[in-house]
Amino acid sequence: MKKLENKCMLITYSDSMGKNLNELGELLEAYFKKAVGGVHILPFFPSSGDRGFAPMDYHRVEPAFGDWADVERLAENYYLMFDYMINHISAQSEYYKDFLQKKDASEYRDLFLRYKDFWENGEPTEEQVDAIYKRKPRAPYVEAHFADGSTEKVWCTFDEEQIDINCKSGTAKKFLWDNLTDLCRHGAAMIRLDAFAYATKKAGTSCFFIEPDVWELLQECEDIVAPYGVALLPEIHEHYTMQKKIAGQDYYVYDFALPMLLINAIYYGNTEYLKHWLAICPRKQFTTLDTHDGIGVVDVKDLLPDEEIERTKEDIFRYGANVKKIYNTAAYNNLDIYQVNCSYYSALGDDDDAYLLARAVQFFAPGIPQVYYVGLLAGKNDLKLLEETKVGRNINRHYYTKEEVAEEVKRPVVKGLLELMEFRNTHPAFGGSFTLLDCGKNELYIERSCGDAWARLHADFSAKTFQITCS
Repeated sequence: MKKLENKCMLITYSDSMGKNLNELGELLEAYFKKAVGGVHILPFFPSSGDRGFAPMDYHRVEPAFGDWADVERLAENYYLMFDYMINHISAQSEYYKDFLQKKDASEYRDLFLRYKDFWENGEPTEEQVDAIYKRKPRAPYVEAHFADGSTEKVWCTFDEEQIDINCKSGTAKKFLWDNLTDLCRHGAAMIRLDAFAYATKKAGTSCFFIEPDVWELLQECEDIVAPYGVALLPEIHEHYTMQKKIAGQDYYVYDFALPMLLINAIYYGNTEYLKHWLAICPRKQFTTLDTHDGIGVVDVKDLLPDEEIERTKEDIFRYGANVKKIYNTAAYNNLDIYQVNCSYYSALGDDDDAYLLARAVQFFAPGIPQVYYVGLLAGKNDLKLLEETKVGRNINRHYYTKEEVAEEVKRPVVKGLLELMEFRNTHPAFGGSFTLLDCGKNELYIERSCGDAWARLHADFSAKTFQITCS
């Protein structure tokens, strides 16, 4: 089973390139073997919602996708990343159902955060609710309805299908060990800790990225996975200083700031904000331009001035292809203020030159590049799926058949992208240092070097052109 490598990683659902894991493997072998070194398979467990992010059981693969043999077959050729939703578990899981049936007699009674135990008087004060970093305009909870007819509030940060876990309890610690060790044994090279910053909660605080609790939880996870040679990637969408703190503890982090910074630079031909970030960003990171969610806005706070953030966000609807503000409203079940829902190719106006420029910068930036499956195929916004489902994020979640993939790889922009990825995977310069070279405010000049090997990217953002030279 492959371990982590400094090669481009594909992000995909099990049924987004082909119908299942087996077809995904066939497509990778047929068209992307040199371009893709690793695969982040988005949650492939039985789930009751949120496209896999409400997991019911980590010990099983959703039968519609395949089985563990299919996962392990992929692990022989690609380093794999699995998701672990450290903050929550499905309301349809056997754990929560057992709790609802037996209440205090359930062995899982301490797995969940019960309001009666968490808050001093069983309920938060108005000030405590206001202090919580939350996704809903009220205290984050659902009513648990027990078999004996009683009810009580349990913590629920996200959807009602995603019940929060009491990570400090002994039951939760056993649960964590049981699940993480099993994922390590099934071929994970890396485990992404989804919604990590929400997992630490303390009354009277924001209940988000609470120190020192976050470091204790990370160390607990590290102690479990380290004997298997598995790395961790805590997932946090917030101020860049949080990513820098985590990187300072020698963990991998995400560069979620790069997508908006690049759009800003390409829209307006000014690279000053982008260059500042590339100079100070963590080096031990994974870079993204697109993900299964949207284009992050909150992640560039203080890296772009507020007026530039607003200008860029507004101009995605102006310059982007087939993207409207209404897609980010309640009409499309989407009130997320943290991101804009749009494919990255369409955010750049379905412009091949602008898109390849953005990818070239990503591949030269510090870190290991991740490419979302829609981005791998330079996919446009899927308005048909969006309208059928009325779910805003589905604009960037097209289901590609094997036949569609075979056609998409013939497009010049996709061929150009795959060539860039193959170059990034094979040239030794990317195993070494990153240097920003002097250039004008509409340019970007990067050198990557390792020993005698070097590669340089010289980009002109006014003309949307770039040139790569190398040893």
